[in-house]
Amino acid sequence: MYQYLKDSSLAPLLIKAQKSVFSSHIGENSTFFKGLGSDFVELREYTTGDDIKHIDWIISAKMNKPHVKVFQEEKALNIVLVSLLNASLNFGTQTLKIDRLKEIMALLAFASVKQQDAYESYIYTQTLQRSTKRSKHIFSVREMLENIHALPLLGTSINYKDLSAAFNETLQKKSLVFLVGDFLDTQMLDVGSLAYKHDVVLIIVRDRFEEEPLALGKINITDPQTGLNASVNIDKSAVLKIKKKSLEDDAILFDTLHKNGVRYLKIYTDEEPLTKLLVFMSSL
Repeated sequence: MYQYLKDSSLAPLLIKAQKSVFSSHIGENSTFFKGLGSDFVELREYTTGDDIKHIDWIISAKMNKPHVKVFQEEKALNIVLVSLLNASLNFGTQTLKIDRLKEIMALLAFASVKQQDAYESYIYTQTLQRSTKRSKHIFSVREMLENIHALPLLGTSINYKDLSAAFNETLQKKSLVFLVGDFLDTQMLDVGSLAYKHDVVLIIVRDRFEEEPLALGKINITDPQTGLNASVNIDKSAVLKIKKKSLEDDAILFDTLHKNGVRYLKIYTDEEPLTKLLVFMSSL
């Protein structure tokens, strides 16, 4: 199926994600994607041809006749998947954050395909770039991941300040927008007007070492922004400073999200994304 990939290293990830989604219960009992949908209008007595999924069993029992919920014509979901790519994603103690991000993007896209909800994808760094056009087809998942994979991360940073403005110029209809990235140093993050116009969900990809570092002593590290090597001493004092900064930065981030009604989920590199996504989406 994926023999035409530009980079064969993406094949195992795509196969795993597709198998995970299509062997799960996504779309069988209730929609995986929440936020937009049908509007309830009234209850009326069941007639031949009505969808039995719309039967209100409590009211039917009280009335001794089957009654169904009537909805306005279902609104087509406009799902927007966005990879926020920067140099810090090229880090991970077991799995790189960029690889986990690709898997999450693939899972969301395959879930959309399975439910026949069209989606489009973008890449955001300093500016917004369209990755794939609106589609309901499996081949577009491959294209999306190839575009993410092709972007060099070294020296890449994210313009959080202009994030809302970039999307408000591009998205013309109300959308369910998934922003997927590591969201480090987000003091300038602006999601206000984006969240006002659209349903926004943040998927935060982190490595546990970033929040709970170990005292490793003197080690050589590479700056993901510049590519330069340096020798640093991660002692107990450094560990405390890293933890403190992580907590302070996330407190600012979560406060911003709460104020703007943005839902969020944090997935670590050592976790299985689909399990957490299923629980998270079912709770919305």
